[in-house]
This record gives sequence, structure tokens and C-alpha cells, in this order.
Amino acid sequence: MESQPPISNHPTSPASAAQTTSGPDHRHTWQFFRAGGVDQVTIRTGADIAHLAELDQKLWVALACPTRGIEFDPRTLDLIDTDKDGRIRPPELLAACAWACARLGDPDLLARPADALDLEAIDTTTDEGAALVAQALRILALADQPDATTITLAQVLERSEQLSAMRFNGDGAITPDTAQDDTPAREAIEQIIATHGSMPIEQKPVKGVPQEALKGVDRAHAEAFFTEVAKWHAWSAQANDRTAGLALGDRTLAATQAMNAVRHKIDDFFARSRLAAYDPRAAAALNPTQEEYAAMAGVDLDASSPAVAALPLAPIAPHGALHLARGTNPAWAQALQTFRDQAVEPLLGRPAEALTEQEWEQVQKALAPCQQWLADKPATRLDALKDDAIRQLHESGVRERVMGLIEQDEAEKAHNTQMLDLEKLLRFRRDLLVLLNNFVSFSAFYQREGAIFQAGTLYLDARSCDLTVQVADAGKHAKLAGLAKTYLAYCDCTRKGQKMTIVAAFTAGDVDFLFVGRNGVFYDRQGHDWDATITKLIENPTSIAQAFFSPYKKFLRMIEEQVAKRASASDARVEKSLGATAGQLANTPLKAGSTTPAASTVVEPGRRTDVGTVAAIGVALGSISAVLVGIFGKFVDLGVWIPLALVGIVLAISGPSMLIAWLKLRQRSLGPILDASGWAINGRMRINTRLGGSLSQTARVPANARRLLDDPFAESRRPVWLAAGGLLVVAVLAVAAWRWYRLEHAPAPVPVAAPVAATGNAPGTAAPGAPAASVPVAPPVPASAAR
Repeated sequence: MESQPPISNHPTSPASAAQTTSGPDHRHTWQFFRAGGVDQVTIRTGADIAHLAELDQKLWVALACPTRGIEFDPRTLDLIDTDKDGRIRPPELLAACAWACARLGDPDLLARPADALDLEAIDTTTDEGAALVAQALRILALADQPDATTITLAQVLERSEQLSAMRFNGDGAITPDTAQDDTPAREAIEQIIATHGSMPIEQKPVKGVPQEALKGVDRAHAEAFFTEVAKWHAWSAQANDRTAGLALGDRTLAATQAMNAVRHKIDDFFARSRLAAYDPRAAAALNPTQEEYAAMAGVDLDASSPAVAALPLAPIAPHGALHLARGTNPAWAQALQTFRDQAVEPLLGRPAEALTEQEWEQVQKALAPCQQWLADKPATRLDALKDDAIRQLHESGVRERVMGLIEQDEAEKAHNTQMLDLEKLLRFRRDLLVLLNNFVSFSAFYQREGAIFQAGTLYLDARSCDLTVQVADAGKHAKLAGLAKTYLAYCDCTRKGQKMTIVAAFTAGDVDFLFVGRNGVFYDRQGHDWDATITKLIENPTSIAQAFFSPYKKFLRMIEEQVAKRASASDARVEKSLGATAGQLANTPLKAGSTTPAASTVVEPGRRTDVGTVAAIGVALGSISAVLVGIFGKFVDLGVWIPLALVGIVLAISGPSMLIAWLKLRQRSLGPILDASGWAINGRMRINTRLGGSLSQTARVPANARRLLDDPFAESRRPVWLAAGGLLVVAVLAVAAWRWYRLEHAPAPVPVAAPVAATGNAPGTAAPGAPAASVPVAPPVPASAAR
């Protein structure tokens, strides 16, 4: 990776970190915008592109992206991807910017995307630029436009297809069709492709031409092939010298090959025989056991079965000779017959029914020179070719004709290279700025212009989701994408036999009716419609309002599930009971004079109710009602604080869910979703509530539309009002009953005597002339209190 220029002493300041020195007297000024919680650079001029290498890569939004699975021209990405690893990284992108700026007189042309280029815009002061202009003029002349001053990408691609279809197109590779009527050369090229492979063709496939016909070989493949042919021919020429002193002459090679086919089995046989001669007790162990034969008896066998071939060539005996015609292993009988006919009998000079160990050593010694010659055979990739074909390749002079065809093709290589460079320049002029605004910054995404990672729009559950990303492996993607704290739905999309998997982010609206198996429609960036089916969900909150109602919805859902479960269990019990009753009725015999089984059934006495159980139930209900009444009483005693208490109860229920949702919404980001798709995101790239509302838009009736609100199938609202009125009456009666209960059971006031003034008189004697002290009279005690 290229070394980074020194940055400012205050890296925390985006403005200071963005300005890096490119020379002693020049400092490029960058412009940043704030989005997704990250300062992102704005690339708007050719100078920004030309000085991109000076921008600290810590300020880049992405550091790598894949060349497939994104909405971008793959051919342009392949031209940038110089190491052909399927990924774009900063050094390759910087090299592309430098290459384009070096061939244009004005880099600002890169900031004005177009698929056409004025020839005067190419810098002709360099050899590369002059060659590009010359190639462009040549293309225009061949297109009958010699006076044109502008060339388009379509013209270059059309000429590239024509050049690919030519016999010599300058790509350095020749195909079998290049040889035309030269049959030996055509066959040689086909043999090179079969043994040494073919060169990848860089040009696009030509219409009407099979892909197999575009396979070719270059100089490296051809030279490697003919070098191996020469080595094989030199080795083959030694056969006369190695076999000249043998009695078999030209039959020596066949005899040696026949011996090699059974050599290891014959060595095994005589080794076992010598061991049996050393100790006769070993003979039984060296021969197959009855258990081995029993194991083979239970399966279908033939002469070539591996189990049969693994047995010795013949029964083992001390100092035994190997019988070649009878009593041999059927898996090796044919090979032994060939060995006897081609090697043993010609070398021994007599018919041979058996072969002793001394005769075996004699045969090996006689064929040793040829055996050594076979061991010296060079390692090549020509085993698929016959010996006569290899010999013909060496002696026919076809090598010179094939290499001559390659030289003629290489003579056109300069035109082909210039053609590719001109295509590259036109593609960079059209696509480079778009790629930079989706790599160095995500301005295309945050300005809602359509980022290259957005696969299209998913319509499902009365909303549209614009944040959709193509996914190769949903299971692997979900492991990392879950860290995005975003509600994600993985969908399988199908269209006319094609299949694709996407992940869609639901960033707004409720998610109560999103479930696996629900169907929708997906529109890709080309406008094609796909059937989409949800296959996997990663649940996260979409808003604080949705989190507010979440506990109540979960509670209601739990009640529904419990009610349904109990109803199902009760229904099962009833069905079981009815089935048992029906079985009893069906199996009960009829009595004489009776016409129905019911007449003979005995009615069992009802089960007696335990009084203690009834009392326990009454006590439990009383305790529960007392608790409820106490709680209600305390609540009513709050008076004017009742609304605040209601708010507190609601917050106690919904507060934790809202807090968790708030924390997750603050952490909601784009990074993990793209990282799981092969990107390398450099920042957090948050998705706030406002952006989430624009990425997932719910259905809205147009403002100028007319709405007819008379729904003939709408449910009546009268039961709702009746229920509400009934609840209100119950609440009023409950409050009135409580107030009456408080008045009836209020404690009686305690009478208090008035204090007596302090005087000098004796206790109990009133002062002279003083009025008598009044004593308060207690109010009448209610009858219930008196009791």
C-alpha cells in the first residue's frame, strides 16, 4: 500500500485533517459534509480527483468493495481491479484516478460524467495520449466518420467486437480457427488446448460464435507444449540403443510393460514362499483364511473385484513355483497369460507352464535395460496423446507454422492494447466519479440518488423499502448484519427461473404483520419485477412509538396464545370423552325387549362436591376481592394525583421498552449490513429516524384524492359505544359504593372535655358568680357503630 502523507497535529479536527501537503507552496482544500454521524468528503471537481491520493484514508467511508453483487458496470470494475481478486481497494482506485488524469488535458472532465470524449481533450504531449488519439481516428475512419472529432464508448465497443472476430486480433492468442485450412496446425492447436490449457480471452464473446471456439493459446502455452514434444522424442530415440542387445528386439518394450503389470504381485508371491520355507507354520497364515472367503461369499463377485485382486497370485507353499496357466488368482489370470506369452516364453525359449524364482530373476535381468529406459521417461503432460501423434508433431515441422501464426497475431497487439486503453479511458470518464461518491464518500446514498449497493425497492406490508442489498449467503450474512440494530428481512426473489437473495431494512412503521413466508414484489434497479418471499427476520425496534405499544401487544398476544392453547386442549379432551362414550355405547349389548343401547346404560351418580373445597374457593375469592378493593381505594384517595399515577403506571410498563428502543435506534447503522456483503466500511454510518423514514415509506393516500368513507362492510360501532358506556357505569357505581362504605364504616369521634380554669376554690366548686362550663355533647352514635 502506498505510504500516507503526514497529517495535522490535530487529527480530531476534520478540517485540519483534511488538508494535506502536496508541495511546499500548495495545499488542496477539501469540502466536507456531515451525514450518518461522519464527516464525508465532497468530490465535485477534477482537482479533487487528481489530489485524492493526498486525502487521509482514515477519512474514507469505505476501504474495499466487491466487484460483483453491486449496481455498477462490472467491466469498469474489472479494469480497476488490476490484481483480479474480485475486490477494489484504495491503491487500485488511486491508480485508476492517476491513470485517467495523466491522459486527459483537463481532469474536470472526470467530474462531468459522459460516455463520449472529444479528441482534443486527450493530452497528446505524451506518447500514450498520442497513441490514443491515433487509435480513435482509426476507429472513426473504419466507421466511415473520418471527420468526426468525438468518439463514443459504443463506437469503441463495436470496433472491439469486430476486432475479436478477426483472424488476427492482437490479443496474443490463436484459436483452431486461426489455422483455417492448415489441418496439422489446427490439430496441433487443439492438442495444446487439451494438454496445456487455453489462454483466457479478454475480449467479449462475439455474437454467433460459440464460447468454445474462443479458446486459444499464446506463445507461452505453445512453447511449453513443443518443448515437451522435443523431450519425449529425444527419450523415444534412445529405445533403439537400450534394446539393441536383447533377443526380443522391438518386442522388448511390450515384454517389459507386460512384466511391470504383474511385477509387484510376483514379488509378493515369492516372498511369501520364502517365508513359508523358513517356517512351515507360516504357510497357513500367508494363505487366505476361511473367514476371508466367507466374507466374500456374501457379496456379488467378479474377476476384477478388489477383494479378489488383493489375494495372492496362487496358493503359498515352501519353495513353490508360480503356475502361469492354472490355479492362479482369477483377477490376475489375463495379465499372467500376457506376461507368459510376451516375456517368459520368448526369453526362456520354451513353453512355460510355471515360473520358478530363479527364472523370475533371469527375466528381470534380461529386461533391466528397457526397464531403466522406461524409468528415464520425462514427466510431461502428453500422456493423452499417442506415440505416433507425438512423433508426427516433432517430425512434420508444424511447430514453425503454429509459432508463425502467433507472431502474426502479436503484430496486431499494439492496436489491441490501444483499443483497450481507449475503452478504459471512456469508461473512467463515465463511471469514476460515481464510484468515488459510493466509495470515498456515500454522498449518493445520503442524497438519495441511489447508491451502488442498493439492489432495488421491495414492496411489502403496505410500504416500500429502498435499503435493499443483494446477499450471497443469507445465513452467513445474518451473523454480522444483526449488529446493525436494524429490523432486517431476508427474501428469496425469483423471476423466470432466475433466483436472487436480498436483505431489506425496515426502518419505519410497525412490524406486527411481518413474518416468514409473507410475499411481496421486488423491483431491481433495471425495473424488473421479482417475486419476493420472506425467509428470515432479524427483529429490532423501528421507532420509539412502536416500542411504546410493544409490551401491550406482547401481553395481548400471550393471552391469545394461552386462550387458544387452553381451548385446543379442552376441545381435545371433549373429543376424547365423546369418542370414549361413543365406544361404550357401540360396545354395549342390547337387552331383551330394548330397542336402543341407551336403555341398558347405567347412569352413574354425580360426583359429590367437597364442602371444604367450596369454602377454600370462597376464602380465596374474598382475599382477592379485598386486595383489589384496597388497591382501588388507595388509587381513588389520590384525588387530583390520579392522572399522574396513570402516567407513572404507563411509564413503568412501556418505559423499559422505550429506553431499549432509544438505545438501539441510536446504534442503528449501515456498516454491518455492508460488511457482511463483502465491503470494508470505515465508519459507523448511522441511520437516524429521519433517514429511516425516507428509506421505508408507508402507504399514504394522495393529497388531491377523493375519499368515499361509506364502507358497506364496516363493522358497527354501536357495540363499542355500548361497551364503553357499560364500563363507565361500572366505574361510577364502584366509586359510589366505595364512598358509601367509607361513610358507613367511619369511626365515631371521641368526646373531649373542656379545660377548667385554675382558681383558688376547692376542686369541683364553681367560682362565685362564674358561669357553668359547657360540655360538648357527643353526636349520636350510629346503630352499626353501637353494635
